[in-house]
Amino acid sequence: MAMMTCSRIFLCYSTPRSQFPTVISSPSHFLTPKKATYKSTKHITLNANGGNSRFMARVSSSSAAEFPTNIGDMLSEVTIFTASGQPVLFKDLWDQTEGVAVVAFLRHFGCFCCWELASALKEAKPKFDSAGVKLIAVGVGTPDRARILAERVPFPMDSLYADPERKAYDVLGLYYGLGRTFFNPASAKVFSRLDKVKKAMENYTIKATPDDTSSVLQQGGMFVFKGKQLLYTRKDEGTGDHAPLDDIFDVCCKTPVA
Repeated sequence: MAMMTCSRIFLCYSTPRSQFPTVISSPSHFLTPKKATYKSTKHITLNANGGNSRFMARVSSSSAAEFPTNIGDMLSEVTIFTASGQPVLFKDLWDQTEGVAVVAFLRHFGCFCCWELASALKEAKPKFDSAGVKLIAVGVGTPDRARILAERVPFPMDSLYADPERKAYDVLGLYYGLGRTFFNPASAKVFSRLDKVKKAMENYTIKATPDDTSSVLQQGGMFVFKGKQLLYTRKDEGTGDHAPLDDIFDVCCKTPVA
């Protein structure tokens, strides 16, 4: 019963009303997504600071055994957009030599769980700024949808970017699919934060949802970089399964900032 309630909430707030019904009584009511993958995972360890610090990562077992050592280079040439609509390369988001950056990948700009995460990121930003860590949020959708979130949460536009074609998500192998979005047990974690979700949704509008409805099946994740080196990663297992920001801050504090 809990999971059925969970799926109803996600359908109501995370997808356009014209695409999915508000109440689902059978999985057969779902439309067939353009693509759907449900990858198993395995743990690996990434080394940072010359091997003095170790961070646990989750990666797809269907890809390489671990993220390529040149993952920073692979991301660097990916073009995304500022919330104002200007194209920008990933390598221009932070100092690619010694700068420390936390990149939070939201699902999409119309996801109410992402409004909650954006609110948490906004509250935590001064702490990260004081530590010399750049906090960046990337979401699926066009810049105009990013601006809706930025204006209504509100969230600083100079820290918010749009990836309408999910290019960076594909490079990083973030999870995608119907099962991950609506039926993964990790999605139930949102029920422990309903008070925060409700507060974040005070100015919520479904109009921030991408026109490309296949985008609502995308999951997010959290990444910490020093320059081009990937120090930490956590893929969201399901909708609303966000990395605790206190844990992310602890990772950053273990990393010397230039």
